[in-house]
Amino acid sequence: TDLKPKETKDIAIAMNGILADVFALYLKTKNFHWHMSGPHFRDYHILLDEQAEQIYAMADPAAERIRKLGGTTLRSIGHIARTQRIKDNDADYVDPSDMLAELCEDNKSLVSSLRAAHDVCEEHQDIATASLIEVWIDESERRTWFLFESGRPADSAGH
Repeated sequence: TDLKPKETKDIAIAMNGILADVFALYLKTKNFHWHMSGPHFRDYHILLDEQAEQIYAMADPAAERIRKLGGTTLRSIGHIARTQRIKDNDADYVDPSDMLAELCEDNKSLVSSLRAAHDVCEEHQDIATASLIEVWIDESERRTWFLFESGRPADSAGH
């Protein structure tokens, strides 16, 4: 790359944070998918499985982009744990509505982190990484929207 070493380091740091959050969010989404229960089980189970696939699909392009720039990526579960900003949920039971609400907030948090990483990329004129991030922001906002709407109680008119 024609980017300077400090620029690639800045981008790698930002993107490794994204990568760690992607793995944390993926695993939490799968955890909630596996432990979903209640009257909307099927709908929520399928929703979370679809979202987990989309989240996981971000990992390889993010890691490969870091490597293309000459950086190094996360190397282990421990490295992810030290880097992630999205909190784990190890509770024995989580109410389905709480699962949706927590994932909604986590996806919003990921969007904020993606925007911050995009700012780093813009500062260093890394258009390729910024372009990937723009797609991921849109996907994450869509997941947030679906989680929000799925978790809303029906109004008094039955809607």
